[in-house]
Amino acid sequence: MVVGPNNSGIVTLVERQTRFALLGRLPGAKNSRTVLDAMRDMVTDLPEDLLRSITWDHGQEMAEHAAFMVTNDCAFYFCDPHSPWQRGTNENLNGLVRDVYSKGTDFNEVSNEDLARTQWLLNIRPRKTLEFATPGEKLDELIQGVALTP
Repeated sequence: MVVGPNNSGIVTLVERQTRFALLGRLPGAKNSRTVLDAMRDMVTDLPEDLLRSITWDHGQEMAEHAAFMVTNDCAFYFCDPHSPWQRGTNENLNGLVRDVYSKGTDFNEVSNEDLARTQWLLNIRPRKTLEFATPGEKLDELIQGVALTP
């Protein structure tokens, strides 16, 4: 999650194999229900097989994670306190988001269109770790593979 002033924030989810990013706005609150509702909205269009687990840092925003687990049949893992390297892929994504939205950005003032464009730009950006393929290309390959798996 990337946070800003005035109780603003963006939920960041990243698929580890493909580095495909999903960005979701928090509507002026960072409590557990708001964060989990945003996450639910973000993953509704994903194939069920892609949403197996979520790794999160310790924070009050996941106090009600059990309801998300049951609804989405998804396991939650929590990193050790003060150990962001245990979520390296997501921390890297948060850094890329910060390249677009500098520290101090009030995300309540960022339009939905701008947020969607940022997500699109992140997913068409070639990555060295993907042998310079894009996350979008890799996600398409993964979904086709998942669809073919019995």
